[in-house]
Amino acid sequence: MTTHDHSTQKPQNTQSHPFSAGSASSALNVVADIPMLEPDTADELAVTLRRASDQRQSIVIRGAGTKMDWGRAPQRVDAILSTRRLNRLLAHAHGDLTATIEAGATLARRGQCLPLDPPFADRATIGGILATNDSGPLRHRFGTPRDLVIGVQLATTDGTLAKAGGQVVKNVAGYDLSKLVCGSFGSLAAIVSATFKLTPLPRASKTIVVEAPDVETLGQIVRDVMSSQLEPIAFDIHVSDVARLLLRFASLPNVVDAQIEQTLALAALKGLGAPKRQGRDGGCATAVTEDDAERAVWEEHSRRLWESPGAIVRASWMPADLPAALKGATRVTELAGRAAVGAGLIRIDGDVRTQAAAIEQLRQSTSFRNVVIVRGSDELKSIVDVWGPLGDRERLFASLKHALDPNGILNAGRGPL
Repeated sequence: MTTHDHSTQKPQNTQSHPFSAGSASSALNVVADIPMLEPDTADELAVTLRRASDQRQSIVIRGAGTKMDWGRAPQRVDAILSTRRLNRLLAHAHGDLTATIEAGATLARRGQCLPLDPPFADRATIGGILATNDSGPLRHRFGTPRDLVIGVQLATTDGTLAKAGGQVVKNVAGYDLSKLVCGSFGSLAAIVSATFKLTPLPRASKTIVVEAPDVETLGQIVRDVMSSQLEPIAFDIHVSDVARLLLRFASLPNVVDAQIEQTLALAALKGLGAPKRQGRDGGCATAVTEDDAERAVWEEHSRRLWESPGAIVRASWMPADLPAALKGATRVTELAGRAAVGAGLIRIDGDVRTQAAAIEQLRQSTSFRNVVIVRGSDELKSIVDVWGPLGDRERLFASLKHALDPNGILNAGRGPL
């Protein structure tokens, strides 16, 4: 195991690092003064966790660091446990369409068969994506990581390497720990490796981009698509100064072309302008993209919200109620997400007090649910809880945390457990 310790201390004698509210989240990505532990094998990772638990050391698990500022501000960090050396493809069953991948591997190396496209997909690691249950536009067809994972190996704080699930899709043996750790943010155990369902590569792919004149028209288009026989693999909306819809179809070439024509024939799309091929130009309301132009559209869609300033929250909503919900959420600057699923990201501009008021407005709204801060300053997190009220789940979460991490060493209080 490699240890990067800039203070020359041994990992078992590391000094605690309490964080103030003004520097906590960003400090986890600037690790010059925090020991970095990098186990080379699953066994080494398990031993490291056991030692940390025995000595009551606070550990934060890190993959590529793309989401280190998510969650509450850390209370104390004695060491950061990196999974980047666990980056192998352990098994690939072509006939069964499954693959087992270590937690430190990235999607960029084998993402063409694993239908996950969360933000920062080119850098995010398998373990981090599972731990946050993060997803992107492909969620419409394939679901979240929780829907695709069929087996997992975990390292618990007592030094045990535990396996759950298996390497075949039809597997019901044992407790489904793979589902339990999805979205746990590293609060219960360290993910060592995971087995996923894969999907064949499509022969053809095209995307329709629609710019609606207002949110009400966008809502009508969404309802028309949802009630049709169309089968897109991605069905996204983006609402800011312009209301946009993105529909991606991927299958055999003739099937894709037929789906495109059926989409353009929808009543709600008539009158928005004749479709143009290969991207947006001339202010046309509808555009059909493919190849490089299509990839550019989705890359821009994925980056746009994150490249803009302000706080970002993750939320869910009823798809049919979105136009009315946005009218009531007066402080929302930008929304991007899965149109038919009713889930995505909301960006909020303004100073910290304005952002806090907007988040409270969303949480009190009857239209939005599960409002969680995913990007925000430490000052904002000191005013508004990242996770919001847990309600009846709090006792259950506390029991799970005590059962799997009795000494409370994992995740430095960043939540949700």
